[in-house]
Amino acid sequence: MEEKLNPLGVLPVGKLLKKFAVPSIIAMMVGAVYNIVDQFFIGHSIGELGNAATNIAFPFVISCTSLALLFGIGGASAFNLTMGEGDKEKAVYYVGNSITMLAIAGIVLSLIAEIFLPNLLIIFGSPANVYDYAKTYTRITALGFPMLILTAGGAHLVRADGSPTYSMLCNISGAVLNIFLDALFVFVLGWGMAGAALATIIGQYISAFLVIRYLVHYKTVKIEAKHLVPRLKYFGRNASLGTASFFNQIAMMVVQIILNNSLKYYGALSVYGESIPIACVGIVSKVGQMFFSVIIGISQGLQPIASFNYGAKQFDRVRKAVILALSAGGVMSLFAFAIFQIFPLQIIKFFGKGSDVYYEFAVKYFRIYFFCIFINFVQPIISNFFNSTGRPKRGMILSLTRQIIFLIPLLLIMPRFFGIDGIIFTGPIADSLAAAVTITMGFIELKKPHYWPQKTA
Repeated sequence: MEEKLNPLGVLPVGKLLKKFAVPSIIAMMVGAVYNIVDQFFIGHSIGELGNAATNIAFPFVISCTSLALLFGIGGASAFNLTMGEGDKEKAVYYVGNSITMLAIAGIVLSLIAEIFLPNLLIIFGSPANVYDYAKTYTRITALGFPMLILTAGGAHLVRADGSPTYSMLCNISGAVLNIFLDALFVFVLGWGMAGAALATIIGQYISAFLVIRYLVHYKTVKIEAKHLVPRLKYFGRNASLGTASFFNQIAMMVVQIILNNSLKYYGALSVYGESIPIACVGIVSKVGQMFFSVIIGISQGLQPIASFNYGAKQFDRVRKAVILALSAGGVMSLFAFAIFQIFPLQIIKFFGKGSDVYYEFAVKYFRIYFFCIFINFVQPIISNFFNSTGRPKRGMILSLTRQIIFLIPLLLIMPRFFGIDGIIFTGPIADSLAAAVTITMGFIELKKPHYWPQKTA
């Protein structure tokens, strides 16, 4: 009767979504703040080239996030599904294996970044005048990759254990420290890119320490050494349930690399030059990440509710949770649309000074590329719904629609005919097409009879 005692199965769905989504949103936004804070201090101390450098390094951050989601969301989903089925003894292995794979993934990615950094920065589209800034910044931040991955992935395991507030505090503590250290290292001590990078990894180490501290004292199950030993059946299920989120981030990374190289090439053929488009898009992308942090936070808040109740066969509660998540996402998307259309220049100026041409491109890109942001909430939420309920293939298909299936072909084709303007218009086109596919798949799924139990007389 465990499912009746677990609050995920009995508390009102709206109350549960608020409980899990709000801390998750704050945690995700704090994660985005890491990048925005560096962008702010670098933009005001170094300028356009520094802003461009953080954008060149951004694929590494996306790589960290992708691995964190692969084993973090995957492990959390497997844990909650198994707990919903009433198998507590088996559930703990999913958490243990997730912790181990997060640690291994962080170390491996850090080594890859340090060894192959010069070649990777060129592949990521670094112009010659940006290269040294990007190299300095990434050499240091790569030392924090294991902690970043463990924090981001471990936060999902903490949330799955019913402690969303602690998960949020783990991220906040590191981010607040990062802000103070950025001001000290960059503005007071004048350490530039290296100072911003050092502030970032110190904050990440503090956050990771808090996550580890919690995992040692997990509430619902006791994690022992035997649970940390990788086993194919547990590792495999974690990875399968985290695949959709993983590929969504990998797709973002591929898009970022193609976008940087396209901006560099077609920017050189325009009045903007190589560096201005890369610098502007770096800022716009990170501001956009703040919005997507809210949407992803809502979808992550949905995850334990959907997973547990689907495992417990309480499908009506699953449907209600999905509809509430979509409603909240829709409201936030409309708000973001209004802000991005009305105040693009003010947002850009917040991140440092630039030339008139710099501001011209930034405002144009901001308004057009995010023109369809008001429908961008559908894909992450429905994709995570499928993932959370044990249908990773459907979740993966949806996670690939915008980035891989639509955006990359558009990025490769449209600039050939319309130059750098063709890059700008790929955003709203890809958003519209992805939303159409997602709405169709979500509607077909939620129409199924088991989500709508018949009322008895």
